[in-house]
Amino acid sequence: MKIQHVVPKAILTALALLAVPAAAAAGSSTTTCPIGWGSLPETSSRMVQSPIADVRAGRHACFDRIVVDLHGRAAGYDVRYVGTVRQEGSGFVVPLRGGARLQVVVRAPSYAPPKLPNVNGYSALRQVAFAGSFEGQTTLGVGVRARLPFRVFTLAGPGSNTRLVVDVAHHW
Repeated sequence: MKIQHVVPKAILTALALLAVPAAAAAGSSTTTCPIGWGSLPETSSRMVQSPIADVRAGRHACFDRIVVDLHGRAAGYDVRYVGTVRQEGSGFVVPLRGGARLQVVVRAPSYAPPKLPNVNGYSALRQVAFAGSFEGQTTLGVGVRARLPFRVFTLAGPGSNTRLVVDVAHHW
């Protein structure tokens, strides 16, 4: 004699509803944050005459990004955490919000203070401030929530222009 189990329709419906979110989650992609970043200075000594055209910011799943657009060749840089960011030429202190201060020196001139991005609501960034341009280099002060890992690199384009990119991770 064969025994058949009968499962009420209501239980089958409930089990099906529970399985749908699990199946959807299994098929969705997860965000993998980059690893290997640090908080020590990153530098490149290349000086250029390509002027700074713009400063932008963006939010990503694992990091906040600052982009310095240049008209022309890629500039060198010196990006590091400092106790105080100071204005180029005068040495006056640039006040910044946040628990840490990232000094971004772009080895390119800025003939006028660039419009700076509003980073309110960002995870890592608290403020971006212009600290001046003097003798062919421009300094930005970046207020960061805490001393978080970062990376720096340059990108070609669009056209003959280039970009200096500074990414600050949301967490260690």
